[in-house]
Amino acid sequence: MLKLKNINLTFNRGTINEFHALQDINLTIEEGSFVVILGTNGSGKSTLLNTIAGTHNIDKGTIELDKINITKLPEHKRATYIGRVFQNPFSGTAPDMSIAENIAMAAKRGFSRGLAKALRTSAINQYQQKVANLNMNLEDRLDTAIGKLSGGQRQALTLLMATWNKPKILLLDEHTAALDPKTANIVIKLTEKIIRENQITTLMVTHSMQQAVNLGNRIIMMDHGKIVFDKSGEEKKQLKVNDLLNLFDELRRKEQIDQSVSELLQKQYI
Repeated sequence: MLKLKNINLTFNRGTINEFHALQDINLTIEEGSFVVILGTNGSGKSTLLNTIAGTHNIDKGTIELDKINITKLPEHKRATYIGRVFQNPFSGTAPDMSIAENIAMAAKRGFSRGLAKALRTSAINQYQQKVANLNMNLEDRLDTAIGKLSGGQRQALTLLMATWNKPKILLLDEHTAALDPKTANIVIKLTEKIIRENQITTLMVTHSMQQAVNLGNRIIMMDHGKIVFDKSGEEKKQLKVNDLLNLFDELRRKEQIDQSVSELLQKQYI
């Protein structure tokens, strides 16, 4: 279980560019949940994932994973428990290293042993079996440098690597946004399969309304660093794309009204 309590994060504090990226975030993610996170640019979606991963140090609040306070735990130590896949297919891998070498590094994450043991014949056989399950025809190309693969192939391998040791939390930050629709659909189906088979607690950021209604058992919408919508179970299942579009429109109208009121008040005191 993941618990975020009263999380606040401010960028450029004390400057004219001060920005409240996360505001009083309270969130409990049950073990095995698949949470989809929506929001416009700047709403705090990716910042939330980065905060969980330890990329950002929060101003205040606590982060607990399985009742252990990890608030002060550095990013590289959290990586033992957290798997990540980024938007850019070229992130999260070493492009000049082979498929086998990249997988070996993922397999040894959190362990002290070197690559040699992870590249033995028995390990290579295991890599071939798991890579074959991707249906990307890569199982006989383990010596190929990952940098020579297509974006879809690389993203599929990154997903496999991120979940190799069955992390407690999987963070997916718009991991299909840079792919063409056909390839994105393949990677999404693979994502569903891996999450389901390994029962991994997952938070997935997306801009796709269709993905949001089709995937996961909970949906969260963020706006200006706050959680403004949170539905799960049957309520989530009943959601349609138009429901989400209407909610976005409602938020934008409210923002325009608030701005108009602010401008009116300013004029009264000038």
